[in-house]
Amino acid sequence: MIKHNIILVECNPLYQILFEIKNNFLFEMKNFILKDLNNADLTNSIILSKFIHKDYLLKNKNIEQKKIIFLLKKNENFNKINNTQYIFYPFNIYDLVEKINTELIKQKYNDQSFIKILNYSLDINSRIISNDSGRLKLTEREVDIILFLNDHKKPQKVNILQNQVWKYSSELETHTVETHIYRLRKKIIDKFKDDNFILSDENGYFIK
Repeated sequence: MIKHNIILVECNPLYQILFEIKNNFLFEMKNFILKDLNNADLTNSIILSKFIHKDYLLKNKNIEQKKIIFLLKKNENFNKINNTQYIFYPFNIYDLVEKINTELIKQKYNDQSFIKILNYSLDINSRIISNDSGRLKLTEREVDIILFLNDHKKPQKVNILQNQVWKYSSELETHTVETHIYRLRKKIIDKFKDDNFILSDENGYFIK
């Protein structure tokens, strides 16, 4: 199994906080200062750093093609950069952990075309889910929902899906998430006659 890492750069206080709740993680943590990045092994890693270090990180050859999550103030001016995500502080530490976990789920499947989910095969590149009875084309959002629920074995509430799959927008209403999941479940039922693929209870949605 590939071990994924979060590289915290010049974030020692945050590292100490995260270390205390590390049981919530899908990842390993490493803590670096800027000058140590040049010779660091960053295989299967995501970088987490304050936005003030942006220029140094983007010019560092060892970080090319790596996903970077920047931490910045809500009123801080910035231009969005490709292959980056942003967390605005002050923030809830568990929201940060969920965002990191979500990015690692995507990275985990990045080089993996086919994955097995229950009695289905999901081709992430073509967005086709199939089993012995047929094939079904999915949207990109539907694939994201399936991957997220499959990697989180406990039920996920709508607000978590808003935040992690939709990247949360204050304009996004709860029924938008519920409508997407309703349509996805209906497609699965209509094609495969399976009404147990995505389940729900009072705690949220899940794949069992």
